[in-house]
Amino acid sequence: MVDIKHIQTEVDASFLYGVLAKNEEDANVAEVFKQMSEIELSHAVAFLKKNKLGESQLPPPSLRARILNKIGKFFGYDYILGVLLDTEKSLASATMKARGGVSTSISDTAHVAILKNILNNHPKVSGSNLARFEKRHRSVGGNALRAAVLGGNDGLVSNFSLVMGIAGASSGQKEVLLTGCAGLLAGALSMALGEWISVKSSQELYENQMDLEMEEIENNPEGEEKELALIYQAKGIPADQAIVMAKEIMKDKEKAHEVLIKEELGIDPEDIKGSAMEAALSSFFMFAVGAVLPVIPFFFMGGTPAVLLSTLLSALGLFLIGASITLFTGKSVLYSGFRQVLFGLAAAAVTFGIGKLIGVSILG
Repeated sequence: MVDIKHIQTEVDASFLYGVLAKNEEDANVAEVFKQMSEIELSHAVAFLKKNKLGESQLPPPSLRARILNKIGKFFGYDYILGVLLDTEKSLASATMKARGGVSTSISDTAHVAILKNILNNHPKVSGSNLARFEKRHRSVGGNALRAAVLGGNDGLVSNFSLVMGIAGASSGQKEVLLTGCAGLLAGALSMALGEWISVKSSQELYENQMDLEMEEIENNPEGEEKELALIYQAKGIPADQAIVMAKEIMKDKEKAHEVLIKEELGIDPEDIKGSAMEAALSSFFMFAVGAVLPVIPFFFMGGTPAVLLSTLLSALGLFLIGASITLFTGKSVLYSGFRQVLFGLAAAAVTFGIGKLIGVSILG
């Protein structure tokens, strides 16, 4: 029996790499993406042939792939690259199993490695382009949109549960509305502050370590030169060559500092350039968007109708969040959506029940 899901995976990857190729300004890197698109398509064709099917039976790009293309127009096409790179390992694992050993011209390893190999071996792709690709790989990764989805989920689930707990304990519209708004603001501010502290403290830690490394270079250049040589030796470079490399690098203090913070401390300067305030505002906004959904009905009504409408709006929001998560996982939209709804409703039901018990106890 043919597993259409795995064929679809290959077709979608081919389509998305094709999108990247069409929208890449650098002709050489565009060629890399074009080759990746052809590789993915060859996987799909090979799998069809294994199952005695023709190329005419290749499915079109899925709705998920088309949505990712649309998102790329707003968030930048580097976002699509990020999603592809983030999911390649799981995709490779799934398609290897599905192909059952079908031989293709490219080894079925993680495609991040394939991309790097193509970039390294492509005759027209320079080292600067490879460095640019690496920078983009680190900086995109789908992290912004993933954080937005998770932030919205946190806001919706936590405030929905809070609102249901108060609604269970009290039938008053004003009480529920006040609690919901307070929960929204408290949660959003807490998320924003936590994100700001996280980003800022990481930046300050890295900056402190980088300053200390520069002091060591200035005060003990011989010791730092030996350390650098040992790092290269640990990578398998012969001792004599490692010593020569370290000596050459240490002639330029700035270059030596750049190399040592990467090799010795494992710090990339690009990692500390993010804005802590931007991260905080993003967290605040996305949490608030999720948290406001269960509160909306209580602006206009109270009692059971408000509870039912709040549950309906929250369930819809939970389903959309679950469906959005499939952009990263590639799983079934219905499965992920209804799973999110089930978990969210279960949490709200527990707090509603507890609220009911507390309310009866107080009134009794």
